[in-house]
Amino acid sequence: MNTQEIIINTVKQQKLMPLFYHADESVCIEVVKALYKAGIRTVEFTNRGDAALHNFKALIAERNRSMPDLFLAVGTIRTVNQANDFMDAGADFLISPVFDAAICKLIQSKNKWWIPGCMTPTEVHVAEHAGCHFVKLFPGNLLGPAFVSGIRVLFPNVSFMPTGGVEPNRQNLQSWFDAGVSAVGMGSTLITKKLIEEKQFTTIENNTRELLETIKAITTKA
Repeated sequence: MNTQEIIINTVKQQKLMPLFYHADESVCIEVVKALYKAGIRTVEFTNRGDAALHNFKALIAERNRSMPDLFLAVGTIRTVNQANDFMDAGADFLISPVFDAAICKLIQSKNKWWIPGCMTPTEVHVAEHAGCHFVKLFPGNLLGPAFVSGIRVLFPNVSFMPTGGVEPNRQNLQSWFDAGVSAVGMGSTLITKKLIEEKQFTTIENNTRELLETIKAITTKA
């Protein structure tokens, strides 16, 4: 099994993609450590601030020191230059809010995994034909589980991960997984601004562990 396949399997088994950005390097490290302690093995660090590249390099260094089985992704990749910068910094895979043919071509040439963002059946179709069989549905709060139910039959070979508006409660999660998603992306509803401001990293750890258990209960067939 190659690295891409291992990462894809990890995401599908974990079924939860925590995502966040923070301008403080030490906070970034503590958040990732809390997620890791909870059982997370793949995290998306979003490229949403001036310190993103610097802080991601610090995360890579910490991962290599203390969390060697953790895969670190970078999200909000919208240009080829961004993709190159973060791949050079050690990103295991990349995630975008859009489908961009140039980014797709570059990442495939580097034999890396990329999750593009899609919002319409046409975009999913284009992504699939470009070789992307795992897509991010964004923004999830506007699309909803019914959208997934409606398009699944059209794309039996595509896996879906809604991001944006996914809530950390059983009812919301149940609706998404019943619709057929392979994973859910979760940012500020899990790693809240308040928890970060108050540096409640143990609470982030505990909430994430509980969330993983809820998802496991939902998705484990009797």
